[in-house]
Amino acid sequence: YGPETHITAVVPMALGLQTPLPEPDLSQAAGPPARSLIPGAGSKTPTTKPAPAPSAHTIVTATPATTSIVYGLQNRAVQGMLDFDFMCKRKK
Repeated sequence: YGPETHITAVVPMALGLQTPLPEPDLSQAAGPPARSLIPGAGSKTPTTKPAPAPSAHTIVTATPATTSIVYGLQNRAVQGMLDFDFMCKRKK
């Protein structure tokens, strides 16, 4: 399968869910590959959950003593937080 075959067409063929596409004739211009839907086991009916009932929920906001731990190399996120603290003139 060449770069002209989209990954969503390659995966079903690799899993044996769809017959492989024939080799393209590269001697002339070709249109997009033929695509077909993978047959599903059944169709799901859309389900919507009702909104939760109102409660006495309190929202906790950041205070001047709030700290955080950042896991991973998220340099841009950390720099954004540091810039925000600087602009707000946070002391600590």
